[in-house]
Amino acid sequence: MKVRTGFGYDSHRLVDGRPFMLGGVHIPHPRGGAGHSDADALLHAITDAILGAAAMGDIGMHFPDTDPRWKDADSSLLLKHVVDLVRAKEWAVGNLDCTVVLEQPKLRPHVDAMREAIAKLLDVPMDAVSVKAKTNEKMGFTGRGEGVCAYAVVLLVAEGSS
Repeated sequence: MKVRTGFGYDSHRLVDGRPFMLGGVHIPHPRGGAGHSDADALLHAITDAILGAAAMGDIGMHFPDTDPRWKDADSSLLLKHVVDLVRAKEWAVGNLDCTVVLEQPKLRPHVDAMREAIAKLLDVPMDAVSVKAKTNEKMGFTGRGEGVCAYAVVLLVAEGSS
């Protein structure tokens, strides 16, 4: 079987007055991610992981923050575009493992909704998507509640390989 792995990382400062989007899900919280797009750190990490596995650059190359088309863009549309790009190169997502680091809000009540949203975007079964939530034990920028970061590892499988 032909496979490739990719790793992605993203972080965003949390600021007042922005919706908090994570994993394609709006999470009620008084602060949201600061960024050119909707600042969904989890979808950005996944997007970078897929691009990395396919050796197709990174999210900034495909969706630069200097391009006004991506201002306040829905990150699920960016991820879907990248999934279509790798599918055109005959790769499909096999599975995905993600970790989000954040002190507040608690993410456990939202994990299944994020997994479901991500699975739909990747066109994989929900059991191929893992989302874990961790705190940083009050250390660093995430521990102080200043931001959120996300990590993602993806397995791409060549379509038609076994």
